[in-house]
Amino acid sequence: MAEHHKSQIVFPNKRPAKVINEYSDHRKVYVWELPVRLFHWMNAGAIVALMITGIYIAHPFVSASVPEEASANNLMGWVRNIHFFAAFLFTINLLFRWYWVFAGNQYATSNPLKQGFWPETYQTVRSYLFLKNKKPHYTGHNPLAQLSYWVFIGLGSIIIMLTGYYLLFEPQPESWYGKLFSWVPYLFGDSFTVRSWHHLVAWGFMVFIVVHVYMAFREDWLERNGTMSSIFTGYKTEKKQVVDEHDK
Repeated sequence: MAEHHKSQIVFPNKRPAKVINEYSDHRKVYVWELPVRLFHWMNAGAIVALMITGIYIAHPFVSASVPEEASANNLMGWVRNIHFFAAFLFTINLLFRWYWVFAGNQYATSNPLKQGFWPETYQTVRSYLFLKNKKPHYTGHNPLAQLSYWVFIGLGSIIIMLTGYYLLFEPQPESWYGKLFSWVPYLFGDSFTVRSWHHLVAWGFMVFIVVHVYMAFREDWLERNGTMSSIFTGYKTEKKQVVDEHDK
């Protein structure tokens, strides 16, 4: 068995993941609990809906099959409503995930201020570049993956929600919601700049999704630990020695 360096990123006060003795030399680790898996798929669905409807809102690519007044078919109105509904779902789902950072098991959390986070992120980058490295083994997300979630699912989500809700309620500045988000231009600029931020982060999400899917398949292929199936079942299969040394 190849040598694995031990990670310094530990959460001793978090609830340990359930481990099942599957074979004499392997263990099944319940990495992704049901709330995490539900968040993942609801988030994926919301993002896909937001991307398709968002592109249509910015650049309508289909029209009604029967030429008539726009008010008769209200296609743009329906697309906008779907976009807003997906945005509300995205927001509620994200708020729950932030709660589950504290309520979930040891693999549901992340802390970039933890000892070893940045050195191990550097070693993970070296590993992906096929350079000599001291990358530890991770049953859950490695620190580079965690960092990408902080940037996109964390910071990116906050930016896209704030700019999106401002644009939604911009026509009603005197409403309660309009006043709630009236400060957003002071942070991002005028209406055009706010819209530009919204579009820029949206395209960043698209890039993130492509890289995320590729890296998941790559991990599954190289580690042979059920990475892809784990987002459905919650379980990864790890060698007994790895679990005993790193995950207990």
